Amino acid sequence: MNLPSVGVEEEFLLVDPSTGEPVARNADIATYAAAGGVDLQLELTTCQVETATEVAQTSSQLRQEITRLRQVAAKAAEKAGARLLAVGLPPTVPQSFPITDTERYRAIGERFGMIAHEQGICGCHVHVEVPDRAAAIAVSNRLRPWLPLLLALTANSAIYRGADSGHASWRSVLWNRWPSAGPPPHLDSAEHYDAMVAMLLDAGAMLDDGMVYWDVRPSKKFPTIEVRVADVPATVAETVLLATLTRAAVMTALDAERSGAPSPRIDDHVLRAAYWKAGHDGLDGQVMDVTAGWATAPTSAALGNWLQLLAPALKELGDDEWVHAELGRLLREGNGAMRQRAAWRERHRVGDVIAVAAEATLS
Repeated sequence: MNLPSVGVEEEFLLVDPSTGEPVARNADIATYAAAGGVDLQLELTTCQVETATEVAQTSSQLRQEITRLRQVAAKAAEKAGARLLAVGLPPTVPQSFPITDTERYRAIGERFGMIAHEQGICGCHVHVEVPDRAAAIAVSNRLRPWLPLLLALTANSAIYRGADSGHASWRSVLWNRWPSAGPPPHLDSAEHYDAMVAMLLDAGAMLDDGMVYWDVRPSKKFPTIEVRVADVPATVAETVLLATLTRAAVMTALDAERSGAPSPRIDDHVLRAAYWKAGHDGLDGQVMDVTAGWATAPTSAALGNWLQLLAPALKELGDDEWVHAELGRLLREGNGAMRQRAAWRERHRVGDVIAVAAEATLS
């Protein structure tokens, strides 16, 4: 069987190099990046840009591509007098951010008010190839129990508005204010998916189906399943780890579907509780095991158990040794949220957090 291809979209924050506050320069930075051969996408607010990799067949290809995109985007930001940060939220912010001046984004701002204007939220989206739309729906159902683990792994938004938010991923809390965001429902079929989307549109909870913000969804543009649960990871290595685990999880789900193994049905409220726990505690805390009596366990132990489940897929990808080594390094050295908090505790200065984040973005 051919291995499924993978691609990654990363959202980045643009800040003033001196103050660390978000700056409204995404259009200028996109112009500079285009001269360097990179097409940056403009996000909802003017302090954000997004990169998208080419389709990759290996983790090595993906690492090279993400590194290139981050370097070009960072140089473009520097030319525009800004700094590129891979952070889930800005450590310090004004009251609201200007909406990017497109017809669709203006309409979103008018409909959703402060939910749209208080943004600067940066995530990471992993696309993994699937055979068809029915397979994407089946995979979505089977990925639901593992989404909190990916959130804890990538948590990178602990410091917000000049304070410790009390959460490793405060981004996940703010993002879930959108009525079409959060964990996907358990779906019976592609027709069930279409009916849920139609309901959200009829209710005015979305302007269009591009606002299906569930953390797993069939892609509109590509033959992929799109996993959107993560904060944008702090480093290239962490993004590659996220993408590799996601790819292996999709492969494992497809194998389970082909074998006829029962698909887990996790209650929505249980999954939301597990989300909160993962976003609150992060990598160095605990997570809920939603598949076994809702017990909590150290995130590190839960990730270790998950790797055992993913072992056949990781071996098929040729990434099993690297994944174990990288996860071990991350548990020792800390992920984005842990590094943010370590920098903050020293002197309670946002500038220290910005410096740590800027270094990690290009490390």
